[in-house]
Amino acid sequence: MSRLQRIGRGFTLIEVVITVAIVGILAGGLLPLLEVDARRNREQELRRSLREVREAIDAYKRAADTGRIAKRADASGYPPSLEALVDGVPDATSPTSVRIYFLRRIPRDPLAGDSAITAAATWGKRSYASPPDQPSEGSDVFDVFSLVPGSGINGIPYRQW
Repeated sequence: MSRLQRIGRGFTLIEVVITVAIVGILAGGLLPLLEVDARRNREQELRRSLREVREAIDAYKRAADTGRIAKRADASGYPPSLEALVDGVPDATSPTSVRIYFLRRIPRDPLAGDSAITAAATWGKRSYASPPDQPSEGSDVFDVFSLVPGSGINGIPYRQW
């Protein structure tokens, strides 16, 4: 066979099969890593969202304790709903009744799959009067938690984050 005839032949069937097999093995090993990375990103977004809502709840409580928000004597000082953090409340110390806002928007639980429900409905809410091991809704919002069943990569159930 001359040199010009050999150059024009291309790859043999064995070379192509071996190349496809190697690429398949590499892709098969990469796919689980991509899935874990995507899950880690969603869990990191859940942590950020929980922190954002909890900081807004704490800011509302501080404002109520310092007298910037009018509250009943028997009230806990926590917001009545998550929507109150976005809608704002009148500043009791302002003569012009300026509103105090704690959130621009309520973040969605990033693990909640149903996009038809409101962002506030994606969260479980715990009232100040409810025990920590049996959280339930009440007249105020003391804490929020994820309603998604299952556990995170760290093994802790999402409800306990």
